[in-house]
Amino acid sequence: MRSDLPKVMQSLAGKPLLAHVIDCSRAIGADDVCVVYGHGAELVQSAIDDQGLRWALQAEQNGTGHAVMQAMPETPDDNKVLILFGDVPLLLPQTLQRLMAATADDEMAILTVDMDDPTGYGRIVRENGRVVRNVEQKDASDGEHKITEINTGVMLVPAARLKHWLDSLGNENAQGEYYLTDVIAMAVADGMTVHGIKAEQQDEVMGINDKKQLAEAERALQSRLVDELMTAGVGFADPARVDIRGKLVCGKDVFIDINAVFEGDV
Repeated sequence: MRSDLPKVMQSLAGKPLLAHVIDCSRAIGADDVCVVYGHGAELVQSAIDDQGLRWALQAEQNGTGHAVMQAMPETPDDNKVLILFGDVPLLLPQTLQRLMAATADDEMAILTVDMDDPTGYGRIVRENGRVVRNVEQKDASDGEHKITEINTGVMLVPAARLKHWLDSLGNENAQGEYYLTDVIAMAVADGMTVHGIKAEQQDEVMGINDKKQLAEAERALQSRLVDELMTAGVGFADPARVDIRGKLVCGKDVFIDINAVFEGDV
């Protein structure tokens, strides 16, 4: 990012990336939201005004599995754990509600999406409709390379089983990291049903790693916000030339001209 700000503090539609993820978790009724943090800890905590959060420090960045490990000691065994990512801010609450509705208490689900070009992503392998494994690009066969359904990393797992599998994770790989995706194979080996629920749009699950992707996410979110307003009867001279950086509420016969910026609650 070439920025003094941690990545999750980069602004999207007027608020940090992480705030979008937290808002989504609140919208689906999560009662125990834990943020695993590392770089820029004080800045992140001071910028997120949510007293109901639980914070877990990941002092060393040793992979996604290692990150989730930090959140688990205080997580009750009978919880269902929904794992989200601080740099994936465009997920819709209704997508996560579909994920939860399809998954019984003793089952697991992962969020997937069909990609026009899945190069570089882990492929989802199914048998009889159920997920049986995640295959990384470098390990995929010729047939598996043709699979367009990829793993987004978002998953829903029973807490007690997740703790057990995380305890068994190894880091015998080139990066020396603990990969959360290894949990999928562990679940299948233990006989657990693993559902693959598809997100309807690719931009919902896009991760942000640089300023170009941040700009693409901004346009995708602005387009979503303007579409909602147009559906509610708001007119726009040019839907592509407006920015909403807060909450915009409109009455009847509203027309918004070009190059308008709305900040805060309007």
